[in-house]
Amino acid sequence: MRVTRLAPVAAVLLALAGCGSGEDTGRVPPTATGSLEELAAEVKCEPDVQTDADEIRQAICRTARGRFVLATFATDRGRREWTDEAKDYGGHYLVGPKWVAVGEEGVVRALRGTLGGELEAGADHHAHGG
Repeated sequence: MRVTRLAPVAAVLLALAGCGSGEDTGRVPPTATGSLEELAAEVKCEPDVQTDADEIRQAICRTARGRFVLATFATDRGRREWTDEAKDYGGHYLVGPKWVAVGEEGVVRALRGTLGGELEAGADHHAHGG
């Protein structure tokens, strides 16, 4: 089954997709696994669950570094399909097995220092003039 629940999150992704700068937090730990609540606890955020379905659970989280969307999936394939589609909306992604965090670049880089994972970037929709 294809996960296409992007319409409700498109506005959130666009709001979080601002150009940010950030540096990696150094050494990257092993990639975390777990439920949405377990991953949120790792980064010390209280998840505000927005979607609670069998194939996807999604929450808005806030930490000292900023706000981000944290989503967990029933399958890694579902996560990949969702991420591939979501990247059209821009943003910065921290990707793990069956989970993804979406936010400004500095926020996802900081999360990587706790959760591990791979950094990925969405489409660039900002006009950069010089």
